[in-house]
Amino acid sequence: MSRDEIGVYAAGALREFAERVLVQAGMRTDIAATVAEVLVEGDLLGHTTHGLALLAPYAAELQQGRMTNDGEPEVLSDKEAAVLWDGRRLPGPWLVCRAIDELLPRARRFGSATLVIRRSHHIACLASYLLRAVEQDMLIVLASSDPAGRSVAPFGGTQAVFTPNPIAAGIPAASPLLIDISASITTNGMSARLAQQGRQFDEAWLIDAQGNPTRDPSVLFAQPPGTILPVGGISAGHKGYGLALLIEALTGGLGGYGRADGAEGWGATVYLTLHDTTGFGGKEDFHRQMDWLAQQCRENLPRPGVDAVRLPGDRGLALRAQQLSQGVSLDPTIVPALHKLSETWSVPMPSAIQAHTVRGA
Repeated sequence: MSRDEIGVYAAGALREFAERVLVQAGMRTDIAATVAEVLVEGDLLGHTTHGLALLAPYAAELQQGRMTNDGEPEVLSDKEAAVLWDGRRLPGPWLVCRAIDELLPRARRFGSATLVIRRSHHIACLASYLLRAVEQDMLIVLASSDPAGRSVAPFGGTQAVFTPNPIAAGIPAASPLLIDISASITTNGMSARLAQQGRQFDEAWLIDAQGNPTRDPSVLFAQPPGTILPVGGISAGHKGYGLALLIEALTGGLGGYGRADGAEGWGATVYLTLHDTTGFGGKEDFHRQMDWLAQQCRENLPRPGVDAVRLPGDRGLALRAQQLSQGVSLDPTIVPALHKLSETWSVPMPSAIQAHTVRGA
């Protein structure tokens, strides 16, 4: 397939490709399998900036020794329902999956259980983990911050202090609710993608170094740099600012490691809690409440220009089902990077199920 084309690929073939690249780059085989699964899950759900777009950066971090390729997390504290790990800069997707597996029996026993990971490497797309818990009748809350990154200013300020600070929740229901949001109005990944393409956001989601609202993501890379606005933007950004502070408390605060410490490079401090739906009012009543709310939302009269009211996760789950059966349509910015990885690590690029041209010859 020409690099002027993008393709649709079988999810299994993409997982195998990603795993083989990571193993060639030095990652332990079982860790690589988990990381590959999480990255492809991001693309399946439509989070294209946090799926296989991260494969090349992850391989580079491994090659340059900034991501630990083997070993186990260190248990710093274990109070049964409250656990703290030092992630030792191991791959974040593997650490988070391990953490969910660790918490499942504890949440069954205590009703809720929490695990915080400090010194994890980057954890990819938060939505990618939610079904792993929801399918076990668990309500999951997951949040992360990156002590080494700064791209979001506090509300009213012009100098970056925070990362976008994502938070996600998976809520069991007849059709699961998958919430994946952040304290900032957009992400670093989308800002970088648009800046590279010379494009702008539809609305003024950033400010330049002087505090002027702008649609241009290139201000993040200027000197001095601009910043991404918190959720709520210029007029109501105190909401995102408060959410950012809460996520910092859940991650760096509870973990005892964060922005007050020396930065080690691209990574994450992670907060994860599982709530057992059978451990409080009971699974049946939990579903009764959430399914009633879901029905009220979906049957809500839409405003002009909106076809129907959706719930968080509706679009992602429908896209996931479609792409599992018909193939994953990769963003055109991703395919050239995968070809380069194929050449660098001598791993054959998966064959496309179908392809189409994105620019003329």
